[in-house]
Parts: sequence; structure tokens; C-alpha cells
Amino acid sequence: MALLSIEHVEQGYGARIAVADLSLTLAAGEIGCLLGPSGCGKTTLLRGIAGFEPLAAGRIRLGGRTLAEPGRELPPEQRGVGMVFQDYALFPHLDVAANVGFGLKGSKPLARTEREHRVATLLDLVGLKDAGRRYPHELSGGQQQRVALARALAPQPQLLLLDEPFSSLDASLRERLALDVRTLLKALGTTAILVTHDQLEAFALADRIGVMHGGRLRQWATPWQVYHRPADRLVAGFVGQGVWLRGERIDDRHVQLPDLGPVPVPDAPAARWLDVLLRPDDFVRDTGSPLRAEVVGRAFRGAECLYTLRLPGGAEVLALLPSQHDHAPGERIGLRLDVDSVTGFAAGG
Repeated sequence: MALLSIEHVEQGYGARIAVADLSLTLAAGEIGCLLGPSGCGKTTLLRGIAGFEPLAAGRIRLGGRTLAEPGRELPPEQRGVGMVFQDYALFPHLDVAANVGFGLKGSKPLARTEREHRVATLLDLVGLKDAGRRYPHELSGGQQQRVALARALAPQPQLLLLDEPFSSLDASLRERLALDVRTLLKALGTTAILVTHDQLEAFALADRIGVMHGGRLRQWATPWQVYHRPADRLVAGFVGQGVWLRGERIDDRHVQLPDLGPVPVPDAPAARWLDVLLRPDDFVRDTGSPLRAEVVGRAFRGAECLYTLRLPGGAEVLALLPSQHDHAPGERIGLRLDVDSVTGFAAGG
């Protein structure tokens, strides 16, 4: 049964609609993510869940309670919702322990020893056991993010909201911290929703991802489904990398692609011509393959290299291959498509 239920929600600013007819559910203990570009409505929805923005239509329920509907808005402090803000919003004049303990002030009063024990436990969980007497300016950005997380978790909220929590951190740190946060939330059984425009963060943290565009939820599914089974062309174009090749249907489950042969395309629309999405990880290097593709470009990524390859018929594809083989532009390499199935849409649709 869903812990969080968002039903046909609409939000706006004056005449501008920011969120339109949006519905989703999240089970207890699940981590959801709202993924999309700036201005797509994801932060507006998060603020609606938190109680900072009213609803124009629809309803938000948490644990069987109605948090918001037109004309009825519970104040933020009564919602059982915690929030980690984009800038962390730590108090510079309070040390780390006091910042975490501040999250307990609006909850049921605790005895001093119990409050201190909870603060110490949370600091230990976020890897800052010995940092209680330090001040925010003495911490790195990643450490400040952990303090903000501990403060939001202190009152034991039913739902935790994270608004672009890693945006101020170095790119190399974001994915690692996202994995650490996921491990922590799963250990505590905390239900959470993350807002981000960073796909790596979303994939690292979330059980379910909602791709938003223009205020609408285009798909709400697992990370695997969003990447490999996008609901429409917009989702396919936004998530990950890939190229479209046009092919002709040869039976109920297969499409013939130029140079690559037949590929399985389940659940494709009943059209003769289909545009098929091929991801870089759909290809493997195969020295024994009769198919030879010319290296047009390459981008070194450490363990892997992203190649742009031109097929004999002139179409170009992307291939993510192990970097121990260094292929120069102009070189021809053996290539093979290695997929169980791919996504296809009616040509031009």
C-alpha cells in the first residue's frame, strides 16, 4: 500500500501552470526521484508536498492523512515531512551537534539524555561521529550535506524530501555521496523523494524515477525501465545517450536495421517503419564480426571510451567500449549489437 499518494495535482503561479495533472505513489521505504531540466516543475511539486506551496487542484496524502487539497492545507510542521534544502540552511553560529538537535525542537519534547543520544547516533550514521563540536564553516561541502541530512532525519519524519542536495558539490563527489545517502536511508527504512537534474544522482539513489517536462510527469518507473523502456521520445532523448535508426518491421517482434540485421522490439506500435533507440552499451567489440565500423570520434572516460562509429551504410552510432583497446579515428573495428530487446516508436511519431 502506498505511503505517499499524489492525485491529479495542479500547481501554478498566477496564470502560469507549473505542475499539471500529476499523479504518483510511493511505497514505505522506497526512494523516489523527480528528474528533469530547470523549470519543469519538480521543485514546485516538492514544495507542495512540504507545505510551502498551495495546490490549485488534486490531493496529497501521506500515511492515510490528507496533507493538502484546495482549501485545506496542513502547515509544514504538522505534516511529518523532513527536508534537506539545496543550500543546506545550517546555522553558522551553532555547532554540528546543535544544528542536528535543532531538528528536534518542533517534535515531541525529549529528555536531554535521549536528545543527546539521538544526535550522537545520527552523527555516527552519517560518518561525523567526532564532529559534534565543530562549526559549519569548518566542514567541507560533503560534510555539511551530511549534517543537513542528519538534522532532517532527527525528528524521524514519515517522508524525507531532498531538494538538489548535491548540486553545490564537485561532480566527482556527487555520485559517491548519493550512494552513501541511499545506504543510510535504506538502513533506516526512510521513505524519501529527491529532486535533481543529474541523471547519475537519480540512478544512484532512486528506486523509482519520475521524468518531468513542462510540468507533466512523462514516466514514473524504475531506473532500468526509464533507461531501457522510455515511455516516449522525450524521455528517451532526455535520459542517457543514444541514437535513432529507422528499420522495417519483419514480424510481430522484430525490426530489420540497416547493417545490423534483425533486432527484437517488443511492444512496438503496429507500424511498418519504426525508429529504434540504440544505447552506447548495446554494442560490443567483436574481432570476429563481419561488420566493420569506422571510428569517427572518441571520448576517453577512464575504464571506458565512448566512440562515435560510422556503419557501412553511413549511419552513425555510439558505442561504450573498454578503454584497454585504443582505437584511433579512421580505424575500422569489428562491432556487434548485443541486446535482448530495444525500444522502438512509429517512424516520425
